[in-house]
Amino acid sequence: MKIGFIGLGNMGGPMALNLLKAGHEVSVFDLVPALVQKLTEAGAKAFASPADLAAQEIDVLVTMLPASAHVRSVYLGEQGILSTVKPEVLLVDSSTIDPQTARDVSAAAAKQGNLMVDAPVSGGTGGAQAGTLTFMVGGTEAAYERAKSVLQNMGKNIVYCGGTGNGQVAKIANNMLLGISMVGAAEAMNLGVSLGMDAKILAGIINTSSGRCWSTEVNNPYPGVVETAPASRDYVGGFGTDLMLKDLGLATEAAKSVKAPVTMGATAQQLYQTFSNLGYGGLDFSAIIKMLSKQ
Repeated sequence: MKIGFIGLGNMGGPMALNLLKAGHEVSVFDLVPALVQKLTEAGAKAFASPADLAAQEIDVLVTMLPASAHVRSVYLGEQGILSTVKPEVLLVDSSTIDPQTARDVSAAAAKQGNLMVDAPVSGGTGGAQAGTLTFMVGGTEAAYERAKSVLQNMGKNIVYCGGTGNGQVAKIANNMLLGISMVGAAEAMNLGVSLGMDAKILAGIINTSSGRCWSTEVNNPYPGVVETAPASRDYVGGFGTDLMLKDLGLATEAAKSVKAPVTMGATAQQLYQTFSNLGYGGLDFSAIIKMLSKQ
C-alpha cells in the first residue's frame, strides 16, 4: 500500500517506521529536516510540503500533529492536504485535538469525496516504537473498516468509538482521568512516605488493594518503586507534563461546550499549569509529586 505520513515527532516517527517495516511504500513530510532524514534513511520518500505529498499517488494519508491549530492548517490551509489530495485517498488523523476540530476537518474532507477518521492513540512513545498502540477511532463505519488494516501495522488495539470526533472524545476523557489519578497517586505516595512508610511496601499494598490504578502500578510517581517508570530515571521520557496539560485543557474546553462539570479535571489542569510554570513542563507528568512534596 502507498501511504503518506505527515508529522514525524516522538510518536509519528516510530509509527511511520512501523509502516515501512510492514512493507508499505511510505512518503513523508515534517518541518524538521533531521526527522525526515531518519525516515528517508529507512526507505521513505520525502516531499517539500503537505500539499506536495498529498498530490502523490497514495492510498492513505496519516497525520500526527501537535495541536488543533496545526491540524486545521495542514488540512485546510492554502497549501494544505485538501488543496491537492485525490478524492479516493483515505485520511487518518492521529493527533490529539478537540472533537469539534476533528468534525470540522472531516466535514470539509467529505465535501470533496475523502473518507476520514480521527484516530488518536494511547500507549506513549514505547507503544509507538513497539507497534502496540491503542487507536480510538471516530468516523463512519466504512472509513473505520478501510483504516483498520493500516492502523494494525502501528497498534495492537483498534477500537471503533462511533461517529466522527468520538475518537477524540474517548482520548480526552481517558487522559483527563489519567491526569486526575496521577495527582491522587502522587498525594498518596507522598503522604505515606512522609509518615514513615517505605515507598515500595506502600505501593505494593495499594496495588493489591482498592487504590490500585495505572498511575500506581505502572507509572508510579515515587522514584525507585517501579524501575521502568520515568520516576526511576529522573522523570525523563514518558508522557510530558506539557502534553498532559494540553490534554486537560482540551477536556475542560470540550466540557464547557456541553456544560458538563469537570471539577476534578479543572483542578488537575491548574496543578499541572503551576508545575509547568515552575519550569518542569518537559518532565514526565508523574513528576507532579515534586511540587506536591514541596508543598
